[in-house]
Amino acid sequence: MTTSNTGSGDADPEVRQELERLRDSIDNIDAAVVHLLAERFKATQQVGRLKAVHQLPPADPAREARQIARLRRLAENAKLDPAFAEKFLNFIIAEVIRHHERIAEDTANGQQTEG
Repeated sequence: MTTSNTGSGDADPEVRQELERLRDSIDNIDAAVVHLLAERFKATQQVGRLKAVHQLPPADPAREARQIARLRRLAENAKLDPAFAEKFLNFIIAEVIRHHERIAEDTANGQQTEG
């Protein structure tokens, strides 16, 4: 099987078929990641509402540190770069905190937050 640098259109039909199979798999994984993130954010929205009602702070640095350490271990076991996994989780945590701050503000102002 020979490939070309000019794009998949010039590739051997077997190569194109394998490329398509792999890309279909990637597309399915991407869809699963999006759905899992949506479920995760549904749960964190509930946490945010609970924190707001009980006037707890939006961020929990101790929990975040434990989660980052946990995710780094999981990444290492999965042969994924732990630094990448940490960056990914930090991005998610920042978004969760932003949501929690908005929920706390809405709760303090007597507004109902969607979610």
